[in-house]
Parts: sequence; C-alpha cells; structure tokens
Amino acid sequence: MPAFTFEKISPPIPRGPIAPVEQKPRGVIVQMLDRFAEARARRAANQDKVEAAGRDSGAPK
Repeated sequence: MPAFTFEKISPPIPRGPIAPVEQKPRGVIVQMLDRFAEARARRAANQDKVEAAGRDSGAPK
C-alpha cells in the first residue's frame, strides 16, 4: 500500500477575454539610451553615405 498519492489538479477554466496589460512608462535611463542609440545609428548611416560618395568619385586616396 503506497504511503502517499498524487491528486490530479485540473487547469483553471478560462473566464473570458484577458484584460489588456497597462504599459508602464519607460524609465529615464532607457529613454537616454534610446536617444544615444538613435544618434549613433544616424551618424553611422551618414558616414556610410559619405564613404560611398567618396568611392563613387574615383579620386585616389
């Protein structure tokens, strides 16, 4: 005879649509990091354009 038994617990019954989760405002540090990342991406894109224009001109370096 077993010393213990396991009970089967059924999953909870869904009671309707799930309420939307409220988005918390982003922190100041995250906003600052986003600004730095955007500025860096813009600089990189501009640098790529300048390098491409330099290659297209045919001038030796």
